Amino acid sequence: MISVNRIIEHIKGHHQGGTIVFFGGIHGNETAGIFALETVLKTLDRDTIHGSIYGISGNLQALKSNQRYLDKDLNRLWTKEQLKALQKKTNFNREEQEQLELFQLLEEVIASNSGPFYFIDFHTTSSKTLPFITINDALINRKFSKLFPVPIVLGIEEYLNGPLLSYINELGYVSLGFESGQHDEKEAIDNCISFIFLTLVYAEIIDRIHIDAFENYYQQLQSNAQQVSDIFEVVYLHQIQKDEVFKMKEGFKSFQNITKETVLATSNQKMIKSSYNARLFMPLYQSKGSEGFFVIKTIKPFFLRFSAILRRLKFDGLLVVLPGISWENDNKEALRVNLKVAKFFAKSIFHLLGYRNKKLNANHVLLYNRERASKSKDYKNEIWY
Repeated sequence: MISVNRIIEHIKGHHQGGTIVFFGGIHGNETAGIFALETVLKTLDRDTIHGSIYGISGNLQALKSNQRYLDKDLNRLWTKEQLKALQKKTNFNREEQEQLELFQLLEEVIASNSGPFYFIDFHTTSSKTLPFITINDALINRKFSKLFPVPIVLGIEEYLNGPLLSYINELGYVSLGFESGQHDEKEAIDNCISFIFLTLVYAEIIDRIHIDAFENYYQQLQSNAQQVSDIFEVVYLHQIQKDEVFKMKEGFKSFQNITKETVLATSNQKMIKSSYNARLFMPLYQSKGSEGFFVIKTIKPFFLRFSAILRRLKFDGLLVVLPGISWENDNKEALRVNLKVAKFFAKSIFHLLGYRNKKLNANHVLLYNRERASKSKDYKNEIWY
């Protein structure tokens, strides 16, 4: 249980530069990011800072109760429909009130600061895990994420509805989720501290020469990630249904290798076995949460390079000449695929081009592309780009 202000710290540097926004405590039982931000941001020297740094706390009421959420999961509310409805409401549940305050603050930060913008959202997991990054699959996110010596997981947004970072990605900015370790472990706080310092350097907010222990921070993350720095993709989610009695089998860790037929959990006392030779990802060992576990597989570097080439060529523009595929609107934000007509539809093909699907009904899916929304030009002068 902790009590913290909405803005943990706002530091305006003495030199021009970009803007970096750190979020902690979007889930109220995930406090590592909050403690790390309080530790780091209060020690920084404005004379060394280019641009602005914000440390923002998420679910204030849930943080006081040490609960993931109180009424609704705050990290599942960031859809356009929900935000539109929020503007018209007068009575809010506790998470909606938090969301309204965060939304207004986010708009204010973007309006009153110069880019390029970076958004980092700190989380922890209920299971033992390597520290890792989750991103929506845009090339600017990939490039920036690859600077860090930890594994990267793509595609989780296809299985979750309304994460904060998905909304920020729709605005076109670099945004990363960093899962630093297991809840309440000191190592999770230490990993967040290291990640903050590395991010400040990579985003050119602070010059590397002003971070004396930079190499130590890098090596700490590399060591705690056990030298794993591959890019993975989510291939399966066990979504816990209403009234389902789900129980994860004890002892699993995130990124643990699993084989087909491995018993992973029980659902209403029936065994759930793996259908994959792959890695387990974020097994659920807490009472709140609707994602029982994920399964991830490594993406081969060839496909990552190939997809980058296709995206730069805007190859997806050719897809609409095929039967059953059309743009959802004139803004070309999404492809609409008729599954009855487009029998050649293969999820992996669209993934190469940066599309992730959201099902409309049994016959149609909408495929959203983070690449077309990306403000890539804002980052073209950054060293990492």
